[in-house]
Amino acid sequence: MIRRIASGGVYEPRIGYCRAVVAGGFIHVSGTVAGPDVPDDVVAQCQSALGIMERALAEAGASLADAVRVRYILPNLADFEPCWPVLSAAFGDNPPAATMIFADLIDPKYKIEIELTALDPNA
Repeated sequence: MIRRIASGGVYEPRIGYCRAVVAGGFIHVSGTVAGPDVPDDVVAQCQSALGIMERALAEAGASLADAVRVRYILPNLADFEPCWPVLSAAFGDNPPAATMIFADLIDPKYKIEIELTALDPNA
């Protein structure tokens, strides 16, 4: 069974995706940027994106503690290190496997995008 979770993000209907998909024992959370009001600061953007992801995971019956894989995408390498304390605090004693990718994002106002896969605790 596949369950799709929408968050109401502006790009979801325009591009044709949903915030998260619950399938095969996992929760796949789409690349997530800050929203709806995008702050200029990368740390605030990181916190906003994590909050959106936490809400999607909660709707699926999970939390960041269930994360097994995370990918960070940033257009500016120097912006990653300031996010480390936020990311470390968010995952706490349950750090997932992680990758950081350097790439442009869909809009230059975004400074970080986060994609995550979590184990479905309800499977």
